[in-house]
Amino acid sequence: MRVETTKVGRRGTVVIPAPIRRSYGFEEGSLVIMEARSEGVLLRPVVALPVEIYTPERKAEFLLNNTITPEDYAAAVKEVRRMGLNPKKIPHKKPEGA
Repeated sequence: MRVETTKVGRRGTVVIPAPIRRSYGFEEGSLVIMEARSEGVLLRPVVALPVEIYTPERKAEFLLNNTITPEDYAAAVKEVRRMGLNPKKIPHKKPEGA
């Protein structure tokens, strides 16, 4: 365990020494979690993943491609039409028998 001493700045800023920053992957703009504990403050790196926002066309593609039976497919086609889209223009694979 590495121990370093640092000062708290005017606005509460704390400089994390370079060797510790490098070992935990802290870079400028990195997200961290700061957790108050009885023995002190725990600082941990955070992983933030981008969220994909699906277009209506992509949702329709999911609906159509995830069908198994002809009945499922018919229900998906109906739902895609209800979304205001033409199922024939959505790239997908029909289940056998549909």
